[in-house]
Amino acid sequence: MVRYIVRRLLQTVVVLAVISLVTFLIFWAGPARPARGICNYHCTEATFAEIDRTYGFDKPVLVQYGTYMSGLINPDGRDLGSEGSKVHCPWPCFDRSIHTGLQVWDSITDAFWPTFWLAVGGAVLWLAGGVLLGIHAALRKGRRADKVSVAAALVGASMPALVLGNLLLFVFVVKLGVLPFPSTENAALFTVGPGAWLKFYILPWITLALVNAALYARLTRANMLDAMNEDFIRTARAKGLRERRIVYKHGMRVALAPLVTAFGLDLGTLLGGAVVTEQIFSIYGIGRLTIDAVLGTDLPIIMAVTMLGATAVVVANLVVDIVYAAIDPRVRTT
Repeated sequence: MVRYIVRRLLQTVVVLAVISLVTFLIFWAGPARPARGICNYHCTEATFAEIDRTYGFDKPVLVQYGTYMSGLINPDGRDLGSEGSKVHCPWPCFDRSIHTGLQVWDSITDAFWPTFWLAVGGAVLWLAGGVLLGIHAALRKGRRADKVSVAAALVGASMPALVLGNLLLFVFVVKLGVLPFPSTENAALFTVGPGAWLKFYILPWITLALVNAALYARLTRANMLDAMNEDFIRTARAKGLRERRIVYKHGMRVALAPLVTAFGLDLGTLLGGAVVTEQIFSIYGIGRLTIDAVLGTDLPIIMAVTMLGATAVVVANLVVDIVYAAIDPRVRTT
């Protein structure tokens, strides 16, 4: 098990290094001139040259990449700017915004927590709801409860988050008035208290849960049906074990193992930014930060968000592989 974990960690480091290089080349070695994003079309060549010198755009691309990565690898960070106007950027240094001049990591940390609460709350709801609905349908195969569960899953899977989110907002905020209009001031748990915080996140959580729970319900149902037809289930019944023990101790362990992969990757992707949901419910998280950066062509922020999103997915995949290896020892030999 230890050798497997070490091997996967090394693979993860290599993958992240390749992702960082490719991402840097896409954003910084393209035909667009980075300096133009700072002063638009009103700068002279002398101004462009000054900007290139200040931000290091005049150096070879690989040198720029090495300088950029030094701020992420070196625990002391690195210095930004040219001689005479240097500013220290602590670790992790993702450079500074070309529009505001603020260090990118400060913007990332401000936007991370709203996305974190959104992702975790939605993930708990869709995992619990999807698994329970799938088990309920599998244990009543062919009955009315099974047909209703499958129909509900199909409706949820076909409902886009954009439509569902706006529908919930219209019903519970506009028509019924049971929830206040979303306000970014209520996104901080320790500032506004749990009451206002829950009212702010409940509809985004339900939106994510309804969209994603449908997939988990269908997967759980299919896996549970396969597990309950295995030989070890028949053996357990022949031994006289209680049906509840057979279902929840033996059947669920086999049926839910494949869901670990899906859940880990979905959660990692969601931590990279739930763009549509954040836009609908006025949550200024990673998704909204990304949209603003793209519209403003703020390359350092786009680069940082892309790398962090990729890192979240890769790390989630690593954790999933380790958990899966603990569940199924056969995985460790691959």
